[in-house]
Amino acid sequence: MGYEKNWQDHPKLNKTEIKKLEKDGLRIFEDIPFYAENGFESIPKEEWDMFKWAGLYLQRPKEDGYFMMRVVIPSGILTNEQAETLAQIARDYGRGVYDITTRQAVQFHWLTIDQIPDIFSRLEKAGLTTAGACGDITRNIVGSPLAGIDAEELFDTRDLVSELFHYFSKNEEFSNLPRKFKISVSTNLYNASNSEINDVSFVPAYKEVNGARIEGFHVKVGGGLSAVPKLAETLDIFITPDQTLKVAIAVTTIFRDYGYREKRHHSRLKFLVADWGPEKFKEKLLEYTGPLQEKGEDASKGWNAGYFYGVHKQKQEGLNYAGIHIPVGRLTPDEVLELARISRKYGNGEIRNCNSQNLIIPNIPDESVESFLKEAIFEKFPVSPKKILGYAVSCTGIEYCNLALVETKERMRRVAEALDEELQLDVPVRIHMVGCPNSCGQRQIAEIGLQGIKMKNKDKVMVEAFEIYVGGTLREGGKFNEKLKGKVAAEQLEHVLKDLLVFFHETKIPGETFFEYVERTGTGKLQERLDTYLESVAV
Repeated sequence: MGYEKNWQDHPKLNKTEIKKLEKDGLRIFEDIPFYAENGFESIPKEEWDMFKWAGLYLQRPKEDGYFMMRVVIPSGILTNEQAETLAQIARDYGRGVYDITTRQAVQFHWLTIDQIPDIFSRLEKAGLTTAGACGDITRNIVGSPLAGIDAEELFDTRDLVSELFHYFSKNEEFSNLPRKFKISVSTNLYNASNSEINDVSFVPAYKEVNGARIEGFHVKVGGGLSAVPKLAETLDIFITPDQTLKVAIAVTTIFRDYGYREKRHHSRLKFLVADWGPEKFKEKLLEYTGPLQEKGEDASKGWNAGYFYGVHKQKQEGLNYAGIHIPVGRLTPDEVLELARISRKYGNGEIRNCNSQNLIIPNIPDESVESFLKEAIFEKFPVSPKKILGYAVSCTGIEYCNLALVETKERMRRVAEALDEELQLDVPVRIHMVGCPNSCGQRQIAEIGLQGIKMKNKDKVMVEAFEIYVGGTLREGGKFNEKLKGKVAAEQLEHVLKDLLVFFHETKIPGETFFEYVERTGTGKLQERLDTYLESVAV
């Protein structure tokens, strides 16, 4: 190790921290061949959590020995070979489940320990890895899925993201962080990477110096969701692209050496930033980086929540990209292979994942757009989706996740489909569903957030239920949604949402979004509507 673990003698380290001092999480890669040869029973129970560093979580129930695997995909950009490799792994080992995550990665399910070495071999041949997908380590670097093709982007960030990825990947200098660490790099002017909810984000900015415009980044630190959500703070610095790696290393080093390691639920960078404040954090940062310029001008124009539906012109003349809807991010291997075929036939073979759990096919020539849109698969995965399902996001839920309290993914799809059949809204409504407070489905930034809980029904039986939150956004620095009082049984969820959306439709201004409606009217009227509904079903 090239650094001193200055926390190693801390008297209040949690159990996970003590374990990590004994054995670095990345060493699990060395153990997996033995476990694969000798079976799940050969894995000591105390080693189960260390599999996270290899991108592996045990599904529920853990004792059955089935793993979820997450694959790192920086900025969500896949080559054709990589997309086909992932599809074939899902087909051969994952029981046909291929999930796009809210951090542009891909997840498989139902894997067994004996299959892992072959999967790793296939991934390595395709230039992919699972290292950094999970665990107390730098996670998948999110970015703009339009990097390099966006007509409005400040500059192409693909090489920067690649540099960061290769520096941090399997780097034991940064594989023992207090908790997970999320990096975002984007010059998309509409905040496609959700900068406010990452630990460190590099966002588009510029400065005028001696009459010349210099393009680069502002830096945000300390964002994150889960049970104690916080929006990132903007530091008073401006950096040029060549300084990105230096600043990323410095921020990660500060987190590693000064982050909290006593309580797991209080160990993310957001807690350190909240305690220090942006000024103190900047002072410490400059000790590592040396002098940096002060803030310039923010180049951002708004927030698109990661949605790119339709066919749009690229910066390259004569080429287009198509934004395609994937309901709650779930595909079958055959569907992925068909999309890969189409991307190869009409584009350069790339498929790009969005943090909205959708995808983009780029580099479609003008003359091919019409025939591209006639491909049969776009009847199921449209480029112009309906107003609710097209903007529905869901975590994995109780189907596979040990932390979830309720079913989410299929429920979100079913409910959204039903609402689209029953309602005719003039604006999309962003609805996010999560199965627990960890919020992998990013409930806090949704216009309508649904958080799974358990409650007793009128017969005193514990049932799946939801809390409803309204009015989230990442526009203009962000605002988390607010909870409405009351718990909604899962079986009533579709009816409650329909009632709220009908009320919204009847009382809104034409063209007004749900977020704008909540901003204008507050939560009072929606609360009254929910109260009335819950009283009616309680009788």
